[in-house]
Amino acid sequence: MVKTPSQPRSIPPLENGDRLTRYEFERRYNAMPHLKRAELIEGVVYMAAALSFRSHGEPHASLMTWLGNYTVATPGVALGDAPTVRLDLDNEPQPDAVLLIESQSGGRSRVSEDDYIEGTPELLVEIAASSAAIDLGDKKRAYRRNGIPEYIVWQVFDRKVDWFYLEEGEYISLPVDPDGTIRSRVFPGLWLAVEDLLAGNMVRVLAVLQSGLAAAEHDKFVQQLSQVGE
Repeated sequence: MVKTPSQPRSIPPLENGDRLTRYEFERRYNAMPHLKRAELIEGVVYMAAALSFRSHGEPHASLMTWLGNYTVATPGVALGDAPTVRLDLDNEPQPDAVLLIESQSGGRSRVSEDDYIEGTPELLVEIAASSAAIDLGDKKRAYRRNGIPEYIVWQVFDRKVDWFYLEEGEYISLPVDPDGTIRSRVFPGLWLAVEDLLAGNMVRVLAVLQSGLAAAEHDKFVQQLSQVGE
């Protein structure tokens, strides 16, 4: 009798609310190539519903435009659009945007051989509409525990932007300066005109960013990054 090879065991699909290890999460995710967005947060699987234009697509594009302009002017810094981040064994989020210092320039994270971010990127960004409770709850706690230095949450329905900075193990809100600008402590020159962003006035948002890029602190930062990379 000729033996037939054993059939490979089928891989279960990902489902919202599954409690999985990171290894099993990746195994199931990779077996579903049609799936575009899924996250593991504190050991629980979250799968995004369809993304609407006004509550997610447009705000996401605005933030990527702002961050993209900063990246172009800042060698040694990289921007990712919704990349997977391997934080720890229970957390593999897919933030809406990641801004990081490249490893060769002294950054805290690296890109793995299979093209995932590993470690703690310097800035994570989330567009929070229906996901606000997660983004400001379990996800925020996971980011804090893993030492993510800065975290931005745009609460679309509440018309509010929270920009958190990690200080002594806790997230504090960066202040809005009298001129209506929030200034990053990790990325010198990354300035955000909050009310203009909420109003959709991207001309003004980019003008304020250009002021940050022209500031001496940004020039110094670029020099520091280049010296580390030498």
